[in-house]
Amino acid sequence: MQAHYRPKDVESAAQQFWKSRNSFHVTEDASRPKFYCLSMFPYPSGRLHMGHVRNYTIGDVLSRYYRMRGYNVLQPMGWDAFGLPAENAAMANHQPPAQWTYANVAYMKAQLQALGFAIDWERELATCRPEYYRWNQWLFLRLLEKGLVYKTTGTVNWDPVDRTVLANEQVIDGRGWRTGAVVEKRAIPMYYMRITAYAQELLQALEELPGWPERVKTMQANWIGRSRGAEFSFAVEDSTDRIKVFTTRADTIMGATFVAIAAEHPFAAACAQTNPELAAFIDKCRQGGVMEVEVATREKEGMFTGRYALHPLSGERLPIWIANYVLWGYGEGAIMVVPAHDQRDFEFATKYGLAIKPVIKPAVATLDLPLERAYEEYGVCFDSGELDGLDFAAATELVAQRLRAAGIGDTRVQFRLRDWGISRQRYWGTPIPLIYCEQCGDVPVPDDQLPVVLPEDCVPDGSGNPLAKRADFVRTTCPKCAGPARRETDTMDTFVDSSWYYIRYACPDAHRMTDERVRYWLPVDQYIGGIEHAILHLLYSRFWSKAMRDLGLVEFGEPFTNLLTQGMVVAETYFREHASGKTHWFNPSEVAVEHDAKGRPIAARLVADGEPVRIGGIEKMSKSKNNGVDPQALIDAFGADTARCYAMFASPPEQSLEWSDSSVEGVARFLRRVWNFAFELNTLEAESAANLALDSQWAAVRRELHGSLRQANYDLGRHQLNTVVSAAMKMLNALERAPKAPAGMRIKVLREGLSLLLRMLAPITPHICHVLWRELAYGEDILDAPWPEVDEAALRADEQEIVVQVNGKLRGSIRVAHGAAREVLEKAALDNPAVRKFCQGRTPKKVVVVPGRLVNVVL
Repeated sequence: MQAHYRPKDVESAAQQFWKSRNSFHVTEDASRPKFYCLSMFPYPSGRLHMGHVRNYTIGDVLSRYYRMRGYNVLQPMGWDAFGLPAENAAMANHQPPAQWTYANVAYMKAQLQALGFAIDWERELATCRPEYYRWNQWLFLRLLEKGLVYKTTGTVNWDPVDRTVLANEQVIDGRGWRTGAVVEKRAIPMYYMRITAYAQELLQALEELPGWPERVKTMQANWIGRSRGAEFSFAVEDSTDRIKVFTTRADTIMGATFVAIAAEHPFAAACAQTNPELAAFIDKCRQGGVMEVEVATREKEGMFTGRYALHPLSGERLPIWIANYVLWGYGEGAIMVVPAHDQRDFEFATKYGLAIKPVIKPAVATLDLPLERAYEEYGVCFDSGELDGLDFAAATELVAQRLRAAGIGDTRVQFRLRDWGISRQRYWGTPIPLIYCEQCGDVPVPDDQLPVVLPEDCVPDGSGNPLAKRADFVRTTCPKCAGPARRETDTMDTFVDSSWYYIRYACPDAHRMTDERVRYWLPVDQYIGGIEHAILHLLYSRFWSKAMRDLGLVEFGEPFTNLLTQGMVVAETYFREHASGKTHWFNPSEVAVEHDAKGRPIAARLVADGEPVRIGGIEKMSKSKNNGVDPQALIDAFGADTARCYAMFASPPEQSLEWSDSSVEGVARFLRRVWNFAFELNTLEAESAANLALDSQWAAVRRELHGSLRQANYDLGRHQLNTVVSAAMKMLNALERAPKAPAGMRIKVLREGLSLLLRMLAPITPHICHVLWRELAYGEDILDAPWPEVDEAALRADEQEIVVQVNGKLRGSIRVAHGAAREVLEKAALDNPAVRKFCQGRTPKKVVVVPGRLVNVVL
């Protein structure tokens, strides 16, 4: 055994052993309980960052732990490989996205393997491979047959210079990221998945997920957004047209003072035909992005159409306005505007001098008039005719009755959730399997012609989708009439790829989308990923699982039984502002920092020249702030086990991890101490302890060891992996402090303790534990060792320490036999020198004894 801990040698030996044994390959085994542990697969961006290391270490710790507990454990890995970043990199490097992607996959796979993750690499997949995305296409066609995929017009961001569609993140301050041109909103044909057909089930099933964080379930429930309200239509004066609206506040209907419609509303277009000024305003509204958050924060602008709607109950004439804050893609693209009771409407009405009519007031207070801002609370109706004095529920019901009687509306449940537009006018994604024929229309690609293979040699230049320029891809034959036809050049949203990958891991080599192995492995027992995926990815995955269930492909409806959302990795930022206005960010490795007595940074200078830099505060590690730490540099300097152990020790998994170089060094020292202790124990000569009794000092050592193990078991059940490391550190401290004699008992207890320590650390620092397990001849492979069991007998003490108080204040302690009688405790307390000192000869008024805890002498 080497005298000194050399991480590189240790990790190389362990990984070679695992590779030679194919240690992490797994198959179905009905005789054992299964545990499917999955961390969200990475985008192959080039290099791992510390967020990856933390995420995948959490999953690996749980996987190894459950394996030691006898479970049949599956931990796979793959690559979320399609997407816009690859196209951007391709343009920057003048190379096909495929070339960039596959090179990144190879590099990042080597990094993951260097970290020693217990991954079954035989199940590896990449979403950009035809053998994977053919099933995206196959399921798309099945959903199309079921009416769960349909084609309609959708609004996109259009760059008029590059003549291409932009993703929302490519629109910066209303302009194209590459050309700087003002972005337009343009309506184009797109394919949608009817996720709204599952809205109610998606909402209700959240109650069946006790293993999910409440925060995530709340976020999904809010996104689905079930609301009950009234749907009705306004008649348009001097016209047969009607404008349909939906409101959750029907009690405010008598406060409606105008109607607002989206610029894309058909009635707006009709009005603009004879009004050039209105047409110009509509064109202006089409500029800028289409994200809801951008529209909500945009300055509110509007224009009167010159037309009027008729109030459905009073018949009052209400002006119809076009407003840029009304979204065509949400609801009906029109709203009943009640400025007195909606702040957004209040601001718009105030800006344009439109009427503000309050009709709701507090039930037990007065409403201050005139209003300085909208009163949005529930209350009772006033100035509302027959609704006066009614509360929200009663007023809503009466309004619904009147609308039904008039045949123009009724109550309705509405969801905020919108159908999922999956068409992307970009190259690097799954081709949509449809063909356009002038004779036959839209024709699905036959199953035996799948997959529609994406050419991998295109180099995007930013001027539209390169697929549309590839005659060898576009030109084809109609499957129905055999006439000339063209392929669809849109590709699928990359969320499609990640909506079912967890299923394919169960059967990566199947000649069908799923097979019987899915029944064994799914659903996923533990899913791990960032909170940023709490809505879209998880929601789309839940939708796909339910759609696949209804197609008979799987038997479950919820894909992830338990969900852990790990916190971010954050670090201090340092910067210098230049006279030009630009900011230069420095990596922490470039900066020497002075701290105050509490460890807070108070000054920073560059290591290179001593020049001062400013401290920017703690932020998420990112390229833009240059405050990231390269995991490879960490592995090279300290070893993979130190990187893994630090990622677990620095904070609980759900909380942010604040980077600290000194803490990394502390973890490295701890692992050296483990090695040094094992080396010293290995050099001790064996000596029998058969005839030696376990005296009190050795019993105390065992009690501390098993107490630490019990704490670790409890914390593992709660996923508090940071305190598992703390328990291991306490265990090592107990071993190092252990008595030196008798030699036989020392070797016996220390070998027991090291066995506990190595098995407890094995999921976190597998390399060093693997090597030490073999070096000290505990066994051939610690992977096959059972998780250690707490010896309850070792936790029972012959004696216990009891707190002694005088008049409720702590004055000392006594040691008595475990379970000593009340009389014994009282006598021992009164005989205690500290108690006699405070009594000063006085007779106690009474003595309060709490067995096993304390004695309080009351004077």
